[in-house]
Amino acid sequence: MPRLALLLLAGLLALTPRARAADSVDMALVLVDDVSGSINDDAFNLQKEGYYRAFTDPRVLAAIHGGPAGRIAVAYVEFAADFQVRTVLGWAVISDDASARAFAEAMRAAPRSFRGRTAIGAGIDAGVRLLSTLAVPADRRVIDVCGDGNNNSGRAVTAARDDAMKQGIVINGLALANESNVPWLQAHTHPPGGLGTYYRQDVTGGEGSFVIEIHSYESFAEAVTRKLIDEIAAISPAGHARRG
Repeated sequence: MPRLALLLLAGLLALTPRARAADSVDMALVLVDDVSGSINDDAFNLQKEGYYRAFTDPRVLAAIHGGPAGRIAVAYVEFAADFQVRTVLGWAVISDDASARAFAEAMRAAPRSFRGRTAIGAGIDAGVRLLSTLAVPADRRVIDVCGDGNNNSGRAVTAARDDAMKQGIVINGLALANESNVPWLQAHTHPPGGLGTYYRQDVTGGEGSFVIEIHSYESFAEAVTRKLIDEIAAISPAGHARRG
């Protein structure tokens, strides 16, 4: 092959990943939030404010820009019982401050969808279905489950988790401490071994998956920020258990 042709071919090969990156995202992330009856309105509002602060944090945007494509796709789902699951925000591509802020503001402004029991499996299944509708290629697919209790509605959460893992989807968790003194809530919010252990054993899965335990809603924003940075960078945060 003539030297000029080789140089042209080398140039085309060098441009190919960038061209593909322009039509892809580094990560597709579905935020799956528990809005069951054990989460009161004050806690719900603190969570929403926490997500807003996380998505508008410059550290998160810097992490996004550090990826090959420099952008991620995010969607938001709320669930309570197995018949109470809603995609609150469909896919949004976040690539800069404006797109991050727009998603954060829409998420904060969205009214609460439900109250009811806790069907974590149904939430995961909704996340899997949503990931199948993504119109652009994603290097990684992640579902984040955030909640304050164990699965008590719908099919087994372990079955939903295992089905998601078979498709190469990673499931991470935010286990929220619930210090309510209501007697009937204790078995739900404090399963044997603690909620963090329950999430690690029954909810999360996939390569590099992790659980972050949040012991106060006031620390929610920083925990979500750390989680997003770790997920975008595809690392498992130090000090948090992994499930392969």
